[in-house]
Amino acid sequence: MNHLRDDAGLASKLRGATCGSSCGDGEGSVQVALDPSLQINGAKVFAVYGKGGIGKSTTSSNLSAAFSKIGKRVLQIGCDPKHDSTFTLTKRLVPTVIDALEAVDFHPEELRIEDFVYEGYGGVMCVEAGGPPAGTGCGGYVVGQTVKLLKEHHLLEDSDVVIFDVLGDVVCGGFAAPLQHAERAIIITANDFDSIFAMNRIVAAIGAKAKNYNVRLGGVIANRSAATDQLDKYNNATGLSTLARFPDLDIIRQSRLKKSVLFEMEDSPALRAVQAEYLQLAESLWAGVAPLAAVALKDREIFDLLGFE
Repeated sequence: MNHLRDDAGLASKLRGATCGSSCGDGEGSVQVALDPSLQINGAKVFAVYGKGGIGKSTTSSNLSAAFSKIGKRVLQIGCDPKHDSTFTLTKRLVPTVIDALEAVDFHPEELRIEDFVYEGYGGVMCVEAGGPPAGTGCGGYVVGQTVKLLKEHHLLEDSDVVIFDVLGDVVCGGFAAPLQHAERAIIITANDFDSIFAMNRIVAAIGAKAKNYNVRLGGVIANRSAATDQLDKYNNATGLSTLARFPDLDIIRQSRLKKSVLFEMEDSPALRAVQAEYLQLAESLWAGVAPLAAVALKDREIFDLLGFE
């Protein structure tokens, strides 16, 4: 049987992200405001952002594993059409929420929790939101439908920690939607200009969302970085701070290839140091990190700060 999906039909079901006069989300915004019934209560909620390819999914999955190691019930939600956020936790590409909804012709009442939630390493519950067909629909709708399903099945209230792992540095209305749900936004970056430039846009997006929602900047994770000199310059100029640093180690690259989180890899001194850093990061985030009142730089200011040495 031919299961090729009708992208035009699917796109029409994913529309609805345009905004009338009654659903604004801040001055100049055309994004739909958060439905109060979709507010996540009880769990600590983190939204992870950063430049595409910087290692957000690897970092998010290892952080989820670390939270599970310190005894927390964790839910990780991948917000990327590539749907590989939870790959190392589940050891496979799990079906997305959009796949599940499409299978029941977008009648969510027909879905069971096992249709879109999968258990991974350490009992971490894994969800891949998926995304609309390329060039159509809105990722914000997808995130909203995912949260709605999770609330209806009571999974959010049974979690201690919720981690949104969000597509690249896209901070348009759709993929900024997880910021409506999060308590803290964490940015993944490397010690280079392009990563920091992307981070600066994310800082601006978080600042805009903070005017209407509870989300605040929690800090930066330096990934694949032997040094932090460029990042330190940016942090000093904007009011950010670094929560953790993970070097560019081959063992981390190998873990992805082996469909494993770092806590499953063969023991070595370098690996133990990285595992300890993740556990310390989980402990710090659980204890609570103070909100940062960072202010994004203008594009020209970043070039003057980092780009012309």
